[in-house]
Amino acid sequence: MIYPSSQILADVNTDRGRSIKSLSNQQPVLLVFLRHFGCTFCREALADLADIKSEIAETGTQLVMVHMSDAKTAQSYFQRYRLENVEHISDPSCSLYRAFGLTKGTPRQLFGLQSWIRGFEAGVMQGHGVGPQLGDGFQMPGVFVVTNGEVKASYVHELASDRPGYLDLVKECCQIS
Repeated sequence: MIYPSSQILADVNTDRGRSIKSLSNQQPVLLVFLRHFGCTFCREALADLADIKSEIAETGTQLVMVHMSDAKTAQSYFQRYRLENVEHISDPSCSLYRAFGLTKGTPRQLFGLQSWIRGFEAGVMQGHGVGPQLGDGFQMPGVFVVTNGEVKASYVHELASDRPGYLDLVKECCQIS
């Protein structure tokens, strides 16, 4: 797994002007790299995170989202999913995605049978729908826990349809029961 340099973590700022490194020096950071906002799995991830945001906060962990849209578009999605106060990073060039080793998806990862089945479940049955492509439709997502400027745990999606256990990752990394 490729992890970013300490300098990248110091140079990349959230919408509030705080670097990942400085945030992670204060408390663990759950850094969630999203697919594009039109993706049903991105929308599902936002709903999942909204459902557990208070539990994440109770662990002393700061939630930070990374997305490929402009800040205004991102904020409208965050508001829609009750995440209006979450810090976020706009990365339309996907340079931060690459720095964390996140790659473009293969046809199987993006359009395989399992993703179609899960897409129907998330998009139709759960009501997350599908929207316009707002970013690189091939970019794969991932989740990282960063503490004191170092990646301590990660979940790199094998399929676009994977549904990580965000809270389990935080608890495992920070040894919280």
